[in-house]
Amino acid sequence: MHRDEFLFVSTEDLLNTPPRPLQAYPTDILEPREANGRDPDISPWSEPVGNADIRSCSLAPTPPSQPTKRTMVFPYKPFRPSTASTASVRSRPSDSHSIAGDTYVSSVSDMSITDPRRGKGSLGFFSDIIMKKRSRSKLASSDQINDSISSFAAFTPNPSQVSVNTYMAPFHHVPPPVPPLPKKEKDRSRKRYRLNKPPPLPPKAEPLLTIDTDFSHMEDIIHMSATSSTLGSRPSASSSSASLLPPHLLPCSPILSIPSPAAASKRKHRHDHKISPKTITEPHDPEPDSGQLTEREWTAPESWAIEKEGGDTAAEGAGSSSEESVVATSSRTPDDSSTTTDISARKRMRRKTHSSHKTTSSSGSTKFVLVRIYRANGSYHVAQIPPHATVADLTPSLNAKVLRDHERESHKLYLKERGRERMLAPTERPAAITRRRLEQAGYDQLDSLDYLAAEDMTFLLKFVYKSQLLGPAAEDLNIDEFENVDLTGCGLPTIPIIFHKNAAAIMFLNLSRNPMVEIPLDFIQSCTNLRELRLSNMAMKRVPQSVRHSASLRRLDLSCNRIVDLDDAGLDRIPELSILKLQNNRMEQLPWYFPRLRMLKTLNISNNKFSHLSSVICEMPALLDLDISFNMITELPEDIGKLTALEQLIFVGNQISRLPEQCSQLVNLRVLDCRRNSIADLSIAHTIPRLEKLLADHNVIHALDLSHGPRSTTILDVSFNDITLLKLVPSVQTPFALTSLDVSHTKLSSLDDFTLSHLSALRTLKLDHNLFRTLPDSLGELSHLITLSCSDNHLDALPDTIGSLRRLETLDAHNNSLRQLPISIWNCPSLVLINVTSNLLDTWHSPPDTSLITPPASGICLEILQASPGPRSHLQIARKASCATVHTSSGRPSPPIAYSLEKLYVGENRLTDDCLPLFTILKELRVLNLSFNEIQELPSSFLRNLTKLEELYLSGNQLTSIPTEDLHRLTRLSVLFLNGNKLQTLPQELGKVQSLTVIDVGSNMLRYNINNWEFDWNWNFNQNLKYLNLSGNKRLEIKPDHPSARQLSDGAEGGRGLLAEFSELTSLRVLGLMDVTTTFLPNIPEETEDRRVRTSLSEVNKMSYGIADNLGSTGYLTMLDLVQPEFRGQQDEAVFAMFGRSDAALTDNHLSKYLHDNFLPQFSAHLGQIDESKNETVLDALRRTYLRLNKQLHDTLYAGSTSNRKMSQVSASTMGACPLESSYRAGASGIVLYFVGKTLYVANAGDALAVISMQGSAELFSRKHDPFDRRETERIRTAEGWISPKGLIHEEIDTSHSFGYFYHFPVVNARPYVERRRLTEQDEFVIVGNRGLWDYISYQTAVDIARSEISDPMIAAQKLRDFAISYGSDGSTMIMVICVADLFRPKKQPTADLSMDVEAFSSSKKRAGKKADIQDRTIARLDYEVSPPMGHLCLVFTDIRNSTQLWEANAGMPTAMRLHNGLLRRHLRICGGYVVKTEGDAFMCSFPTTLAALWWSLTVQTQLMHEPWPLEILECEEGKEVWDAQGNLIARGLSVRMGIHCGTPVCEPDPITDRMDYFGPMVIRAARISGNASGGQIMCSADVVREINARITETGPDTEYSEFQPPQAIEAIRRMNIKVIPVGEIKLKGLEIPETVSSIYPGSVAGRQDVDLTGGSATASALPSAKVLWIITQVRELAVLCLRFEALASARVFCPYSKRKESIPPPSQSQSSQSSIPAPSGSELSEDERFEPGYMYGNPDQLLPPMHDKMGELEIMMIMDSLLTRLENAASTMAMTAMVERMGAMQTRGGLDERTLSLISSLVLR
Repeated sequence: MHRDEFLFVSTEDLLNTPPRPLQAYPTDILEPREANGRDPDISPWSEPVGNADIRSCSLAPTPPSQPTKRTMVFPYKPFRPSTASTASVRSRPSDSHSIAGDTYVSSVSDMSITDPRRGKGSLGFFSDIIMKKRSRSKLASSDQINDSISSFAAFTPNPSQVSVNTYMAPFHHVPPPVPPLPKKEKDRSRKRYRLNKPPPLPPKAEPLLTIDTDFSHMEDIIHMSATSSTLGSRPSASSSSASLLPPHLLPCSPILSIPSPAAASKRKHRHDHKISPKTITEPHDPEPDSGQLTEREWTAPESWAIEKEGGDTAAEGAGSSSEESVVATSSRTPDDSSTTTDISARKRMRRKTHSSHKTTSSSGSTKFVLVRIYRANGSYHVAQIPPHATVADLTPSLNAKVLRDHERESHKLYLKERGRERMLAPTERPAAITRRRLEQAGYDQLDSLDYLAAEDMTFLLKFVYKSQLLGPAAEDLNIDEFENVDLTGCGLPTIPIIFHKNAAAIMFLNLSRNPMVEIPLDFIQSCTNLRELRLSNMAMKRVPQSVRHSASLRRLDLSCNRIVDLDDAGLDRIPELSILKLQNNRMEQLPWYFPRLRMLKTLNISNNKFSHLSSVICEMPALLDLDISFNMITELPEDIGKLTALEQLIFVGNQISRLPEQCSQLVNLRVLDCRRNSIADLSIAHTIPRLEKLLADHNVIHALDLSHGPRSTTILDVSFNDITLLKLVPSVQTPFALTSLDVSHTKLSSLDDFTLSHLSALRTLKLDHNLFRTLPDSLGELSHLITLSCSDNHLDALPDTIGSLRRLETLDAHNNSLRQLPISIWNCPSLVLINVTSNLLDTWHSPPDTSLITPPASGICLEILQASPGPRSHLQIARKASCATVHTSSGRPSPPIAYSLEKLYVGENRLTDDCLPLFTILKELRVLNLSFNEIQELPSSFLRNLTKLEELYLSGNQLTSIPTEDLHRLTRLSVLFLNGNKLQTLPQELGKVQSLTVIDVGSNMLRYNINNWEFDWNWNFNQNLKYLNLSGNKRLEIKPDHPSARQLSDGAEGGRGLLAEFSELTSLRVLGLMDVTTTFLPNIPEETEDRRVRTSLSEVNKMSYGIADNLGSTGYLTMLDLVQPEFRGQQDEAVFAMFGRSDAALTDNHLSKYLHDNFLPQFSAHLGQIDESKNETVLDALRRTYLRLNKQLHDTLYAGSTSNRKMSQVSASTMGACPLESSYRAGASGIVLYFVGKTLYVANAGDALAVISMQGSAELFSRKHDPFDRRETERIRTAEGWISPKGLIHEEIDTSHSFGYFYHFPVVNARPYVERRRLTEQDEFVIVGNRGLWDYISYQTAVDIARSEISDPMIAAQKLRDFAISYGSDGSTMIMVICVADLFRPKKQPTADLSMDVEAFSSSKKRAGKKADIQDRTIARLDYEVSPPMGHLCLVFTDIRNSTQLWEANAGMPTAMRLHNGLLRRHLRICGGYVVKTEGDAFMCSFPTTLAALWWSLTVQTQLMHEPWPLEILECEEGKEVWDAQGNLIARGLSVRMGIHCGTPVCEPDPITDRMDYFGPMVIRAARISGNASGGQIMCSADVVREINARITETGPDTEYSEFQPPQAIEAIRRMNIKVIPVGEIKLKGLEIPETVSSIYPGSVAGRQDVDLTGGSATASALPSAKVLWIITQVRELAVLCLRFEALASARVFCPYSKRKESIPPPSQSQSSQSSIPAPSGSELSEDERFEPGYMYGNPDQLLPPMHDKMGELEIMMIMDSLLTRLENAASTMAMTAMVERMGAMQTRGGLDERTLSLISSLVLR
């Protein structure tokens, strides 16, 4: 505090001096002290109140002559502009306001109060002191405080003229007018401050109260031992204070304690901080008198919550403030005039400049921000706030407009947001806070931010002007115990009193989400057993000063605040601090004293603003766990190796490109998590000796070498990298301990057999999403392997050795090209799951060594039974009418897999009826998926042995019936999918399977009578159904029978109900009746938030669409769809929408239901409010609809629930049990597609996405809001959110935009991604799905699957859903497929209607499998290959530029080659081309039309730039990115040249391949034209150009073949905006007639004509060869590596000379036995170095050839050749040495062991 904050008053004077007028007080007391020693801050009652300050007339009396007595010390605290303590007021009647019928004084600016600090008397001294203290402290009882208030009221001599106003005594008195001052005093006042005239002093009247002077009962209030001698001599101001107050003015209040000045001096001397008054201090002798006054100040305990000096407004807001703050000057409100709220602010205003007042006052045209200011009772006032107005500026007007007459306690402005409440600092700007929060919530300036806040924005923030109380009373807190105290979100500005009494018992204290910015020091010191303190989400800018005094604290959580630095926190004073959490703050550096935290073991500084990691972190040797994730760190400190005790290092989501070499010294590091960085080399990580877990996914690693990895590493994750090479050189001494290896989503094309065999400890191997064709046979040597996942590759076979994997439990190989499974798979005894969905399986081998009988194709099953004991061991055939049974003797059990396999997924293959009997052997099956095969009939006894089935998927086959004999035995069956077959009826036996909960029979041919329940199935017999889909059965009618018809009888209750009703299905969640005829409308159940009923047609605005969904494992409805044709009555408008979450909790569905029901009205209203004059569009309407829906969702959920809700729950678990709290944490994604004619608008928030198919190519038409996205990460951090290493926001949410999640708002908001697209004829269909689809199926795969069934979008949607289930989706899934191509068809495509024959409709659907000669699953999904063109056709030749050099020097070429081939083959199917043959990387293709060939060529050139090329390709000259002068990307990856020519060649099939081949001059000319093209160029002949002029540019006449050109190709080429550049006549090799050629470019890469692919000009010389460039630094590193190998070959370690100081001579190496390489002359080794065994010292510059940066390519290659030779020699020497050692060991043991044989075989093979 300030040294002059106290007024010293003698206690004897207080008792003996009679009251006197204030004018008689000394002027040195009532006036500011000037240069003569007078102190302007000495008067504690000085009270500026703007222009309402009053200065009383005073005559300067002579100081009293009596000696100095014992004094009282009153802490000075300036008056605040509130109605808490108001003395001597004068109100104008015209300034009163009326709110709710109460009349009160408008503001403090209208009040008059004496100000002795400016030469006038004060009447509010004691009222100010006691009320400021009482308003923030509850240490005294209510009765005591009332007595104190009454006592202080005696300070007013005449209540008729002066009144004291408190919240206990409402103010209603208006004093009479005040007489004018004398002229002299009037001039003096005008000269100083031009203040109002004071009221006349009251006459001496009877006192209101008498003061209690019984000092014997005032212990710790007045210390009688304090003498005047302690204070020393004092000027007149001090001496005159002895007679300042009369005896009857002394207050009797336990709030004010005046200890001994000596004790105060002692405490001040010992500590520079505040302590509790209970602290016992040692005696301290007073300091000698120095001739001047030595003031002894006493500070009240912090638990009293006494406000600090009002002048320090900056300090007041330092603990809890925001970025919207100002320091000195601020704007004024219209009601404020020139009112200043405190003395210091006013002084700073004067010190600044008066121009600021002019600026703010003259800004009357400044646009105001309308903000709701709430009262404590829930009512509100809409305030017009200037953008730069501070809280201090607003306080007077808030007092006038918000407070009522009876509210006179101190009020403050509070901000409630994000589940917490805090008091705003005087310098904060509410308008700026409001606008910033609105922007964070997703609003734009176009949304009228200045007026938006006038609405109810409590879901975002809430300003409350309320009394400055301590929060909920102790009885309101649910206090169970005092050992573990959780006060999260209780709205506490300070610690409740009850915890002071029990402080010693508290061990765990959670104060998170409370408005307090300081913790009382005496309370912290009383918590002697406190172990853990949590202060998160409190908006603190600094650490409370008292925290440093918690000596017992061990765990401190300061996360989610606004802490900038810890320099003043003093955390080093906490001796036992072991865990410190600082994530999600604003720190940029660590404090200097961190190395003093010797006990700190866990430090989390993630989600801050570190750009570099300070070296102080390396001086903390006890650190065990360090998390620096999601900062902006580019490199780790080089001294990080000093953290020798570190066990876990996490730096996810930074920009680190390399690991320091010192990392190898982290000898205790167990876990290294470096995901999502830019690390290219993990070799340093492999040198960490005890590393067990290495996570390095999403980096830029292109080669993984496991040779030098630590033997202790068990988990290695390098997925999502550009790895093209995986190598391992095994060590004979120690086997690898690696148990989990994840190399999925990389670019590996092969796996070395030798490498895999040495990873014998592997338990989990993930190879998904690579380019593998085969897996090595050494896979069978992984005897510990449990999980093998190799999905999404190009595997055509699995190794036969897979049967040796005795522990294998999971085999996932879906989406490959497997034609069959190895027969040895029957011998895997532990296999539980096999997933081979989406392959080319057409056979299923019989178990080995079993002569199973192949039954006829119709209705015969295979059953292997255990025969009775007996000598017969041969198979017996028992004939039945429809079953062939194979018996086995007791000596031949079923194959091992029959006893373990529980889940079998074989969907989308080519299995036929002949394979089905083999599945009956698998009696333990729980899940069997045979969907989308070529099964026509199930054997009658197929289900006999599969009694444990729980899920059966038979969708997409050609079934006409299902076996019924054994249906009743499937007592566990709960899921049955029969959709997409040819079923016309369903058997009545289905009703006997009471366990059924899901039945999907959509898209069949059902047309039976549902009332014929004796023979046909009726759903009312399966009353446990939750999902029933009958959609797509266009001949099915649901109608009641006539009254005399049979009815369903309920035997238990005797009731009878109509069979056409669904009322019996009480658990039904989804009912699909699309395209089903329902003539009895009352039988359709109503929709609720737990039930979805679809009864519409499958056509909307001429567009056919289909929908499919799955409830998932929870069985509850969490996704809702919305389809609205003819939206707003417009025939060309339609809306498709989807709301919900895939993995939502049960409470989420009412959110989805609300969005479903209210979107259309809101969207329609916002469309009508579009203001085109402001350039507003439909995209703005969509965005505003999302935001408005989210706000209304909040208001609806919490209407009437939160207005009076107390935030006083102590236990977090209690809050979590509340349904409202569950809704507060719930959320839902949403996506909307709005069609207007042929224009499509999309808006999505969350993980529901839309993908459009444009001529078979998938394009994402929305955005996935992933927290890992750099854009989203930056936004989240700006909104004060944080991301965990798992990618979850606040460790809870996996999406950054969503409806709901108000607990995390606005970090997670509902602002959608919006986009507009003009549809064209190339656009085919749109797939809309939630994450249940997109997490398991890629965009392109989904398009391929749907495109194969696009003739029926309903089947396409169902197929996608079934595949998602097969691929592993177990959550709620919803998929829509909308055929937008129907908008461009003049006539509707034929569909099944009542006039069409069912068989004809069935034959029109393309359901047959692809041709058997297709060996690629991806290509097999596409359209059929066109027939070989004959006659006039067009040929295209392609070739990769410099492919020969790339194959020789680039390791990424195998991967790149497969990407290249896949791209070309895919678009050949789409564009209608025919592959004639391939030779190496060159393609020869034929097309029936010229423009189809040109379309294909242009598409390939464009798509080549978007392929995921390996990093090696992108770094070489042939594949690097090239940009044109306008900054457009024109080349990336492989560069392909193309030549096109049309004509009539000679056609003849090849006798070997049976494919059409072409010969003749036309073919030669086409090949020569291709040879003249450059990389990335399409060269075409004159005939092709003529066709382009005729149909594309329409600048030339039609040719004889123009009428045959496909319209799709013409439209596609026109959209590409091609550029035709004439080249002229060229002489073709071997041809006499020259050819006029032209080069053609797509418009997007037209810059290639000016810039060649090397980045130079088009006239540059020929391209350089495709050699990987070497830099001299890399060659030098290789040379040093060569020296190390040579030293190792001689059993030594090479050590280069270390750098010495210039004063120390360089070391020399003597010609000793330690080394044969001479050292530099004149140098000597030290004695220790000279005789140190096992080391070889040398200077690399002398041991290696000279190298410099100007060496030519030939010189570098010669050095490289020399180094490689030396390396080979050293490696051979080491191998022979190891062999000799092994042979010696063999002789010692007397034979060869397994390891020696393995080594010998490896050497022989290599």
